[in-house]
Amino acid sequence: MKIGVLALQGAVAEHMKLLEKVGAEPVAIKKVEQLNDIDGIILPGGESTTIGKLMKKYGFDTALQEFSAQNKPIFGTCAGLILLAGEIAGQDWNHLGLMNITVQRNAFGRQRESFETDLIIDGVAEDFRAVFIRAPLILGIGENVKVLSEYNGEIVSARQGNLLCSSFHPELTDDARMHDYFLQMVIEYRGQTV
Repeated sequence: MKIGVLALQGAVAEHMKLLEKVGAEPVAIKKVEQLNDIDGIILPGGESTTIGKLMKKYGFDTALQEFSAQNKPIFGTCAGLILLAGEIAGQDWNHLGLMNITVQRNAFGRQRESFETDLIIDGVAEDFRAVFIRAPLILGIGENVKVLSEYNGEIVSARQGNLLCSSFHPELTDDARMHDYFLQMVIEYRGQTV
């Protein structure tokens, strides 16, 4: 299974290391044409506005919408979650607009308010160590969105069909269970691509 990591900005190497750990073949995606050769893609953490601008500049916005329309899985972590969201609080526009969720950028505060905590993630783990850095929050979900994890009653991970997202950075620990869950999604959806 070839799984790409969008390599425009953010924690690319860390995701690639964990993908290797779960037996996938990671590919750093820098050109739109590379999307044809992969079975799924991770949109990493970083700065959502910067990544969004670069995606638009290089044509990744429409290419990733087409990628998703083929039922190919996409996993957005932290900034990647914001890129997937249909609605961003305080903005009248979105980036990819693929997930039926509303998100709040920097919901947990600035860099100094970063923290780690153990989460229960449905279908993944009972004790997943999650790293939150300037993390967004899922304020609301719409149709067909399943909540996978909450922190203090707030949604921090969700899934909608072939789309997966987390407010936290699963790539910043050695725990590969979230990446393994995504790999299983890729295997599941590979037989259903159009």
